[in-house]
This record gives sequence, C-alpha cells and structure tokens, in this order.
Amino acid sequence: MAADPMAAFAALDTPAAIIDAARMQANIARMQARMDALGVRFRPHVKTSKSPPVVRAQLAAGAQGITVSTLKEAEEFFAAGVVDILYAVGIAPGKFEKVLALRRRGCALKIITDNAATAAAIAAFGKAHGEVFEVWIEVDCDGHRSGIKPEDRQLLDVARTLHAGGMHLGGVMTHAGSSYDLDTPAALEAMAEQERAGCVRAAERIRAAGLPCAEVSVGSTPTALSAKRLDGVTEVRAGVYVFFDLVMHNVGVCPIDDIALSVLTTVIGHQPENGWAIVDAGWMAMSRDRGTQKQKRDFAFGQVCSVDGTVLPGYLVSGANQEHGIVSREGAADAEIATRFPVGTLLRILPNHACATGAQFPEYVVLAGGPAPEIWKRFYGW
Repeated sequence: MAADPMAAFAALDTPAAIIDAARMQANIARMQARMDALGVRFRPHVKTSKSPPVVRAQLAAGAQGITVSTLKEAEEFFAAGVVDILYAVGIAPGKFEKVLALRRRGCALKIITDNAATAAAIAAFGKAHGEVFEVWIEVDCDGHRSGIKPEDRQLLDVARTLHAGGMHLGGVMTHAGSSYDLDTPAALEAMAEQERAGCVRAAERIRAAGLPCAEVSVGSTPTALSAKRLDGVTEVRAGVYVFFDLVMHNVGVCPIDDIALSVLTTVIGHQPENGWAIVDAGWMAMSRDRGTQKQKRDFAFGQVCSVDGTVLPGYLVSGANQEHGIVSREGAADAEIATRFPVGTLLRILPNHACATGAQFPEYVVLAGGPAPEIWKRFYGW
C-alpha cells in the first residue's frame, strides 16, 4: 500500500470502516484519567468495537476487566486472554451451559439477573453441576430498560434466592441508558448522581439484610463523563466513548472532532436536479440507527467529511437504501454537487451510533501513524 494512508484509501473496497487511532487513544486516555481521578475501577464495554486490538488498548491504559453483551464476545475475548468478564445482559436458562463451559475453562465470568425465577434457576443449575456462579443483580436506576428498583422488595428476594442457593452474590450493577436523551451538563450530572445513588442504595439494602454485596457497578458514557463523585461505587462501565459518535456529540460529551470511527465511501452517481450525489454506503454500511433524529440536531444517516476527515458543514447522508446513500446539502439543494463531488470521489461519513455502524463490518481499516493503514478484525454473533 502507498506510504500515505490517505492515498492508500484508493486501493480499498468501499464502503469500509475507518478508525482514527490517534482519536481513539485520546478518547481512551480521557476516560481512564477520569475514572482514576474519581477513584474507581474502569470496566469498558467492548460491544462497541468487538475487536481485540481496541480492547488491548483499553486494558493497556488501565482498564480492569471488560463488559460484554453477548456470550460470543465473552468466548472471543477469553480466548484472547481476558479473564475478568461481566456479561451485562440478563441471563436466560438456555445459556447456562455456555456460561458453565467458560467458567470451567478458567474464565471469571459474572452473570446478571433481575428476577427471582431466574435466580432460582441459576441456583438449581449451579447445584446440579457443582458450580458456584458469580451473579450480580441488575438495578433499574431510571426506568430505561430492565432491572429492579432500588427500593423494590424483589431486590432482597433475588439476593436471598441466590445466596441461599449457594451462589456467589457478587454485587449490583446498573446502566443509566436514559442519559442518551439528555443534552445539558446539569441534566447529565443529575442523572449520573441518580445512577450512583440508586445503585449504592440497592447495595446498602442487601448488606443491611446480612447478605454480601461487594461490587457496585454503574455506567454509561454520558454519566461516566459527567459524574462529580462516585462514593460507594467500585467500578464504572462505558463503551461508545472509545469511538464516540454523533449521538454522543449531541448529548454534549464530545466535540465532533473526537469521533474516531467513520465510513469510507465512493461517489457512484448523481441526480443533479435534486442536488444529490449517490454513494455506495447505504444503511447496510451506516446501519438504520437514526438516533439523532430525536435530538436537537438531526444528522440523518451521517455527517459527510472529506477523505482526510474534515467535516463538510451542511452535507449529510440524507437518505439511504440498502447499498445506496444520498448525499445532499441541508437547506437549498446544491446545483453544483456533481462538480463538487465527481464520480469516484472518496468521502468519509461520521455515524449516528458507533456500535451499530461498526457492527456492519468484518474489519476496521486503522490509521495508526504507520506507513500504511492497519487492518483490525472484529467479530459477529451471539
């Protein structure tokens, strides 16, 4: 490949997922420094990248353990040498065998639940197989998704079921997913405190009942970057911070120049009468995630940049079919778009949601400062 990474893009098939490694490393350093200053361990959520080189960079910066959202992630990262893993999705009985197999191979895999029925099933399965599973209880701090409210009686029912059943009640965890709907520092700081206080309160109730609860795990990218104190918390989890995206930019936790993931695309045609350039990155490349649509700034299917990553203000991927994207200018149509972006022009598109866009690709093309881009594999599946 050419010595100039930008020139090397000409040899790539498009669309392609591009990582700016310098931005990524700065994002990793920023988050780790913040967690260190707040005095908590940091357990990154690796569902964003699903790529061993990215996770190695997070661990090298000081992260301790990882969070996963699928057992496939747990298997892949354990095979890559990561032992301390939290599977942060409510466990279903049909997955107990996979969890057992991982733990029997030496993986310190932790699982979560938010109901007594599953807790009882975990205990019964563990007893039948001579295994003491480490289980954390999911706490609902904001009504966003799943978990048990901190003051709910069910919290102690689940804790007692696990403990009495011989399992290791490892702690409590929560995720303030509703922080993605906020966009002011004051609101984000308040949500971070709500997240912290709710999870700490759940742990206090469990301990007051005479049961163990060593770990208190909280986190989302917005709250991790907005918390002023984390008293009572032992660790924080966050994922999308490693790349950031347009949703996080709208939330207010990163400038647009911190976004480390983009999609390289080629102009393949035009509709001059509509002011459109047609590119080969449709929703199969960008994903259908329109997370910015409900925010104060709608970026449609992504922000258009020049091939060197410079934002082109006003130009968005305004529409998308499976393999076709429509690049247009906001407001008045660009009558000169065919001249501005001739067929064959390479552009880069910043994504709404880095996790969803990354998931469309089997590998990343990485600008890492060397003579040519590097290729980092990522994986799929459950």
